[in-house]
Amino acid sequence: MAGTTAVTILGDPSGTEDVLTPEALELVAAMERAHGPARQALLAARVERAARFRAGERPSLSPETAAIRSGDWTVPPAPADLADRRCEITGPSERKMMISALNSGARVFMSDIEDALSPGWSNVIDAQRNIRDVADLSITFTRPDGSVDRLAEDPATIVVRPRGLHMGERRLTVDGATPSASLFDVALAALHSAPRFLARGSGLYLYLPKIESHHEAAWWNAVLGDLEARVGIPHGSIRVTVLIETILAAFEMEEILHALRDRITGLNAGRWDYIFSIIKKFGFDPSFVLPDRGQVTMTVPFMAAYAERLVAVCHRRGAHAIGGMSAFIPNRRDPAVTERALSAVRNDKEREAGLGYDGTWVAHPDLVPVATEVFDRVLGDRPNQLAVRPPVPESAAALIDTTIPGAVITRTGLRNNVSVALQYLEAWLAGRGAVAINDLMEDAATAEISRTQLWQWVRHGARLDDGTVVTDHLVLEELDAEVARLAATGLDADRLGVAADLVRQVALLEELPDFLTLVAETHLA
Repeated sequence: MAGTTAVTILGDPSGTEDVLTPEALELVAAMERAHGPARQALLAARVERAARFRAGERPSLSPETAAIRSGDWTVPPAPADLADRRCEITGPSERKMMISALNSGARVFMSDIEDALSPGWSNVIDAQRNIRDVADLSITFTRPDGSVDRLAEDPATIVVRPRGLHMGERRLTVDGATPSASLFDVALAALHSAPRFLARGSGLYLYLPKIESHHEAAWWNAVLGDLEARVGIPHGSIRVTVLIETILAAFEMEEILHALRDRITGLNAGRWDYIFSIIKKFGFDPSFVLPDRGQVTMTVPFMAAYAERLVAVCHRRGAHAIGGMSAFIPNRRDPAVTERALSAVRNDKEREAGLGYDGTWVAHPDLVPVATEVFDRVLGDRPNQLAVRPPVPESAAALIDTTIPGAVITRTGLRNNVSVALQYLEAWLAGRGAVAINDLMEDAATAEISRTQLWQWVRHGARLDDGTVVTDHLVLEELDAEVARLAATGLDADRLGVAADLVRQVALLEELPDFLTLVAETHLA
């Protein structure tokens, strides 16, 4: 038991005292009691809505919120240090990587406690320390040789991504129950870091993940307003950007902006989770079977409709539209790989800039100059493209038209999905949430695509381009072969075995688990 609250820290609390102070535990407990029941209701609504889709319903623009979509309203201007977001770099909230990202030349650094961070207890606690030390610009990292990494004179603006509504913080209990990981993450960041940000003229800025409806956005708005009051910081000082990374949120972009209209600055096209969401929500329907991941590009019709709609909605309401992540990364040991990565990223960013996006994401410091140069050419001295205002399409039906001309499923695509799911889970169990695999940056979202595609192909007996039917037996054969190949490279055999078992659970069960991390987290210390 900690302090005067009914909070229990499970396991050894040593080394957490500076983060899990009595005041912090009191705040987590208060927030859980105030907002935990509403979160549970929202999660139940997700289940109920998914059941309606299985019964044949499909998402559409709701007539109940037509007045919001037709109304004359805008969101407030972004704060000065978020006015120019032409290049944002992302990465886990790990000290060494954070300093590198903040010094990369990007305008914004998205510090991730979600898909790019394996949520082991030490990682989660360290993330709060690291964000706190960025808040007052005191963060340093001492290398093994004794040299010290420090922040440059003008570092990027940090935006924190907490964990999504589906996750609990199972290393604690509040009144005997597991509290929300979302509430845990934002309560600690607000308490320890928000006043430090404000003291130097900035603020606590968040990227809100995995939202499926404007009701969930309204929950976040209530949570953050309550936090501001409890911590004693100005109302609306916690500013947010929402990742549109679920198919259901794509139908409610304007409603989400409206629900958060006192504090929102923009929307981000979170493409990888978006693809995963489509498979998860409609994977039971054979008409939604997707081909190899490499063929599901941002130029196929349903992804292009999503990308175009986001810009139109954002700019109509005065919000920034931030582009998504191209997974290609450079390889400093292989110039040919690096050149292919730079070319692919350049093309991707030119497409986004041409659509009117105000900025974009990269996953590696070496890609910052490429993305920045593309947006510099379009923006010049302007901080954004808010003046570019394409009309918002009256229909959103194109968002779920997943027809892809010439689409095929290949054995290479099957093997790649097996390999990515296996390698990512092995690394995640070892404490790494962002992993370079085959010269692509993979995180939980891309691993989710890999395992849900396997599930979808097996469920519908999809055929490879050589005529082979995808069965669970075929997937298991490929999984065994990949385990043997990776074991020969020296990976930990026990951890690899656990990862293989997890792939079987998250990809080959009759019922598809909602999130692989919820299955895998029981194996984290």
